[in-house]
Amino acid sequence: MRKHKKHHSKKIGMPPGSLVHIGEIKLEKPIISLIEYDAADMSERVLTSVELASFRLENYKNANKKVWLNIHGVNDAALIKLVGDLFHLHPLVQEDILNTEQRPKLDEFDDYLFIETRSFNYEKDTMSVASEQISMVLGRDFLLTFQERSTGIFEPVRQRLRGMHAHICELGLDYLAYSLLDSVVDQYFKVLEEVGDESEALEEVLLRKPTNTELHSIHQLKHVSIELRRAVWPLREVINSLMRNENNFFTPATTPYLRDIYDHTVNFIESLESIRDSLSSMMDIYMASVSNRVNLEVRALTVVAMLFMPATLIAGIFGMNFHEMPWLADKDGFWWAMGLMVGIALLMIMIFWRRQWLTSKT
Repeated sequence: MRKHKKHHSKKIGMPPGSLVHIGEIKLEKPIISLIEYDAADMSERVLTSVELASFRLENYKNANKKVWLNIHGVNDAALIKLVGDLFHLHPLVQEDILNTEQRPKLDEFDDYLFIETRSFNYEKDTMSVASEQISMVLGRDFLLTFQERSTGIFEPVRQRLRGMHAHICELGLDYLAYSLLDSVVDQYFKVLEEVGDESEALEEVLLRKPTNTELHSIHQLKHVSIELRRAVWPLREVINSLMRNENNFFTPATTPYLRDIYDHTVNFIESLESIRDSLSSMMDIYMASVSNRVNLEVRALTVVAMLFMPATLIAGIFGMNFHEMPWLADKDGFWWAMGLMVGIALLMIMIFWRRQWLTSKT
């Protein structure tokens, strides 16, 4: 079943920057996690709203610590405003974080970058994708991430931090932001692989005996491909803008990794277009198969009707109310008429067989 997005009617008449949550509430109580690290040490803890209110970024800057603050659940407008006040985020940025129906985009400010992207999870039972919005704020001394709920998409990055991998711990927050974006793109390829497998299995069924179930499946997969394309096309432009690095948020050491993500997005789009073309071809195969099946059924009915037409003609002739007609007075007239009907039918069957009208061959 397709999930219809909620409308923005609740914000009609409100001024820009109004903090109103738009979208589905996927986590009732937000979870705030804080990771601080440097090349030699790393700590991770869960914060309450009271502890977050007493957060001071200067304390970590003085200690040369990198700060990653992640929030699961973005339906609490008061919490988003608190984070916005602590890190001096523009009201429109806070508004976009609360609106979970945003397209991927990049907004550049003097002190930070605001990145919107989406993650997907393929649901095999319903042949649909569940979409999650991910918001990122990359500052000079901090990284903020906002997720609708906990999906585990960033867990590999956390594991690398916990293992104190040299590359991610020694490089700056820009490399951490790259790593998170890379995790999102990797998830896209997982979904693409699952959709590709479904497409191949569906094509095999279509070549045998398509039914209305396969038609529904084609429409479902086409909807999935549209959702993925809608997310990845803008993301490619976001990565391209990050590569230009006009505000110097990314170091020369991280820029090559951004090019790698850009290549991945291009590869993903090309693979997705291939699947979309395959689905369009499958729709043509389905329509041709249904049309061919209807033609065969109509041909079979036509053959049966034609076999009975001579018999109907003969029966109609002998049913006319004339006093003098051949075979009416003959004691074997009935059998002569029946034999004539059967003979003509057999002759027609032989002609149809020679023309291959009685087989499935066209």
